[in-house]
Amino acid sequence: MTSCMIANKPGLMKKKPTVGETQESAWAWLKRERHALKGAAVAAGIMALLVVWFLLSVPSLLAVAPAVGMLASAFLVWQQWQSQTGRASPASGELQVAQRRLSDSEQRFRALLESLPKVAVQGYDRHRRVIYWNEASTQLYGYTPCEAQGRALEDLIIPEPMREEVIAAHRLWMTHGTEIPAAELELRHKSGAPVAVFSHHVMLGEQTQDPLMFCVDVDLSVQKQARRDLEFLTRFDSLTHLPNRQTFESELNAFTERCHAMGDYVAVFVIDLDRFAEINDAQGYEHGDALLFQVAKRLRRCQRSSDLLSRFGSDEFAMAFPHLKHSGDALRLVEKVLDVFSEPFILTNREIHVSASIGISLFPDNGTTARELIHNADVAKNRAKLSGSNRYGFFQKEVHDELVRQHHMVERLRHALRRGELALHYQPQVAARSGRIENLEALLRWFPQEGGTVSPAEFIPVAERSSLIHRIGEWVIREACRQQAEWKRVGLGDHRIDINLSGKQVSQLDVFDHLEACMQEFGLSPRDIGIELTENVLIQSDDRVLDVLRRLHHRGMKIAIDDFGTGYSSLSYLKLFPVTALKIDRSFVRDAPSDLSDRAIMAATVFIGHRLGLEVVAEGVENEEQLELVQELGCDLVQGFYHYKPMSAADIQRMLAVRLLVVPRIIRD
Repeated sequence: MTSCMIANKPGLMKKKPTVGETQESAWAWLKRERHALKGAAVAAGIMALLVVWFLLSVPSLLAVAPAVGMLASAFLVWQQWQSQTGRASPASGELQVAQRRLSDSEQRFRALLESLPKVAVQGYDRHRRVIYWNEASTQLYGYTPCEAQGRALEDLIIPEPMREEVIAAHRLWMTHGTEIPAAELELRHKSGAPVAVFSHHVMLGEQTQDPLMFCVDVDLSVQKQARRDLEFLTRFDSLTHLPNRQTFESELNAFTERCHAMGDYVAVFVIDLDRFAEINDAQGYEHGDALLFQVAKRLRRCQRSSDLLSRFGSDEFAMAFPHLKHSGDALRLVEKVLDVFSEPFILTNREIHVSASIGISLFPDNGTTARELIHNADVAKNRAKLSGSNRYGFFQKEVHDELVRQHHMVERLRHALRRGELALHYQPQVAARSGRIENLEALLRWFPQEGGTVSPAEFIPVAERSSLIHRIGEWVIREACRQQAEWKRVGLGDHRIDINLSGKQVSQLDVFDHLEACMQEFGLSPRDIGIELTENVLIQSDDRVLDVLRRLHHRGMKIAIDDFGTGYSSLSYLKLFPVTALKIDRSFVRDAPSDLSDRAIMAATVFIGHRLGLEVVAEGVENEEQLELVQELGCDLVQGFYHYKPMSAADIQRMLAVRLLVVPRIIRD
């Protein structure tokens, strides 16, 4: 331990006993020496407890204040010990032994001070000059003990703006006893860099002419950095270092307030990368992150100093352009953003072409708050993606209102399922020549409890776009099977019931498992239930669907293609899929009497169907002229209002019962 560590001041450096004090008896001196050594042991014990306590308590800042109190207590004991041992012994041999013990105890005390982990301790005289400087202080502030010794506190570690305040506080403590409170401070390193500490202060001998101030500083650099990191993560995206959504919303709200006062527009863009998931899947997340970083870098080029750019998450970015004088200015900006994606991106020395879809909303036309504007731009972006890649779209209130209406309808449909508002009506298919009822098509109807009806053309597409179509489809299958079993029980089950299956239903093969399970539950055969599929469903189906349809066909189930001629027609599926009937769409039947093109299409359909051994059904026959045409073209079955409208199960049952009674009488006559 060098002499720089503790200044050579009375009460701080031990005073050697002199021979001149020989008038004292050796035994009395040794008694006092034993008492002094006992005091030193007490001080060392306190310091040892302090070290252990610090190890358990740091980094809790609450631990510093009581620790400093303990330090002060230990230091006072140490001072008393020094003052009491500063007397001489009459025997020089005994004196040397006592001096060695005293020196060893002092060294142990100093060593304890030096061993405090990450706790910087400094001592200052009444003029704030350094008299003590431990190793932790050197590590924290950069000054060695020799460099710090004798220099004023304010010249070493106090930043310029704080110096007058620190000097005044120290004087006030000495003159009026007003303590300097413990606090988090930002002091100064030797290099000039800021040093964050929690500082506690102790004044010793404050009622004397030579008061001493000790400062105990705990390094807060790790906590401060963690706080800064946490603040960054709450406001910025860790990958691109762009503001996150929360920060973007906050700044956008400030933009709208200023632009409202100036009468300017704000354009908000929500930008979504097209097919980004495929890049992640094909090349891995590291390449995906690298691409996002490059996209962010390019989008920054589109920023003016007043514009906002943010990453919302995944592959979605947002931009805000304030102070536009005309709404049409957004067109120029969106072209500039789309141009960012015109050049390929480079990933691991490979070129990758990426496009983006952009939704645009305008303040104040499409919203007055940040959340409104972002939401509406997102709605416009989703609509743009439906049109294909590399597209943009402006928010349209009419489209948004329609989406809201559809959302409400989905919720109403959920309630309708629970409350039993759905019902099946049945429309007969009759022989074109004889008018005899051959089959029945099950048609879904919705009768809300509040009255009226909702058209299937209105609610079925909404159900198709949601997962609700699966629940509705399961209900339809089960209800049709239940009704067929009921009619068979009363002797009216000679007519097959055909059920429509949507593309979304067929995409999940369990719909066929559910169909077969219901048929088995109600004791039905494949000849009691048929299914109708559209052309698009068949074209989009894979080999698994084909295998299931072939199995059902081999068991005797009839499979019809509904609305034939209106989808993405491909005659190849007529050969691949086990269909048994074609249903000509009503749009051809309606105009065929006067439109030669529609008549030609119908004739070709009948010809192809019969050549392939398929039954041909004409839908939408509503008058005698249409009936005569489909008879002339050779259609096998007719379905439409001319013969029967869709009827409830009860009405169908009464009609079938009456026909069952009438037909035998006609035969007898």
